[in-house]
Amino acid sequence: MDTPAQYFDWAFIHISYPNLIVIGVMLVLFAVALVAPFPHGSDRDA
Repeated sequence: MDTPAQYFDWAFIHISYPNLIVIGVMLVLFAVALVAPFPHGSDRDA
């Protein structure tokens, strides 16, 4: 906790590894939300 975070450097992108992990997890959750089926109601007519 006392040391500064290490950074990922790629061309013009400079981001700390903890932030990169958070962004990666958010992208994975977004992808899961896109492919996860929505719950359906019953198929009977009202």
